[in-house]
Amino acid sequence: MKGDNLVLLENLEWFDESGQELVHRIPENGSGEIKWGAQITVRESQAGIFYYKGKAVEAFVPGRHTLKTGNIPILTKIASLPWGMSSPLRAEVYFVNMKVFTNLKWGTRDPVAFKDAELGLVRLRAFGVFNLRVVQPVLFINTMVGTQGMFTTGEIEEYLNRVIVSRFNDYMGETIDSILNLPAQYDELSVGLSKRLEDDFKHFGLGLTHLYMNAITPPPDVQKAIDDRSRMGVFDDMNKLMQMKSAMAMEKASEADGEGGMGMGTSMGLMMPAMFAKYFNSSSNGQQENGSKCTTPSHTVCRECQSDIPLDAKFCPMCGHQQLVFSQCGHCGKNLVPNAKFCSRCGRPADEKPKVLHCPACGVENVAGSLFCTQCGEKY
Repeated sequence: MKGDNLVLLENLEWFDESGQELVHRIPENGSGEIKWGAQITVRESQAGIFYYKGKAVEAFVPGRHTLKTGNIPILTKIASLPWGMSSPLRAEVYFVNMKVFTNLKWGTRDPVAFKDAELGLVRLRAFGVFNLRVVQPVLFINTMVGTQGMFTTGEIEEYLNRVIVSRFNDYMGETIDSILNLPAQYDELSVGLSKRLEDDFKHFGLGLTHLYMNAITPPPDVQKAIDDRSRMGVFDDMNKLMQMKSAMAMEKASEADGEGGMGMGTSMGLMMPAMFAKYFNSSSNGQQENGSKCTTPSHTVCRECQSDIPLDAKFCPMCGHQQLVFSQCGHCGKNLVPNAKFCSRCGRPADEKPKVLHCPACGVENVAGSLFCTQCGEKY
C-alpha cells in the first residue's frame, strides 16, 4: 500500500484524571469524524456507548472493540460505498465511568415546611452525603447528559439534591409525628429515604448506593425545646444514681449494726440483688448497636421478575426482559425499546413527561410525585 493511500484508524480511549467525571465524549466538541474500523478501548469500571446520527447504537463492555458492520448493524457496507468503504462517519463515543462516586453533598437550600404534631408548623434544614454510580449508561446519557449536558458529579449534584430534599420532606411527613423524637432515628430515616429514592435514581440510570443524614436542624426555639427534653433524661439518670448510692449506704449501715442489726442486714441482703437488677435493666433499655458494611454492588434486580442478575447483563436470564435500557416510560417506569412511540404497559406516549406538581395551597412547584409541599407542608 502506498503512503498516500494509507488510512490511519483511531484508537479511542479515555482516562479519568479528575476522578469526578461521570461521562466523557469523543470528540469533545460534539459529533465528528470517526472512521469505519476505528478501535475503542474500554477499561474496567467503564462502559463505551457509540452514537450514530444522534442515537445510541451499541454499548461496549470492558475490552477492545472495532467499529464495523459486525457489531454495529446500522453501519452497513451500502452506507460506505460512496466513500470507498473507508469514509469517516458523523458519530461520537461516550465513555461512562461506572465506579461508585462517594461523598456527594445534599441539603436544603431553603428550610422545608414540616407539620409537627406537638409544635405545629416547623421549618427544618437537613444536610448529608450520598454515594451513587451509573447502572444504565445509555439511559443515563439519554435522560441527563444528552438533554441537560451534565458530565461531572458537580453538575448533577444540584439537580439530584432537589429530588432528595423533596423525598426527604415526604418521608418525614409520613413517618415522623414530632421532631422531638428525631435524634434517635437518624439511621432509620437514612435507610427509609434511600429506599424511597431508588425509583427516582433508576429513572436516570443511576443507583443510590448509600445515603447518610448528618443533621436535621430546626429553628433555635425548637432546638431549645429539644435540649430541655434531653435534660429531663439526664435528671432521670441522676435519680437512678441517687437510688443506687442510697442502697449502698443502707447496706454499709446494716453491716455496722453488728448483732443488734442482724434482722435488717439479712433483709437488706435479700433485697439488694433485686434492686440492682432493676436498676441495670432499666439503664440498658433503649441501647442499640447499629452496624453496616459498605459493599459495592455486583448485581442488580430485574424490574420485571425481580431476579438477581449481573450488572452488565443486557437481558434477564430468567424472563428475557431487556436490561440495556435506552429509555423508560415517565409514568410507569417500563423499559422501552429503541424508537418506541408508546409504552407497552400503560399505553402513554413514550415522550410524554410527568406533569410538574403545583401546591394547591401556596402554588409552589414541587417535584413530580411529591406528597407534601416543601414550602407550606400541606399534603396533596
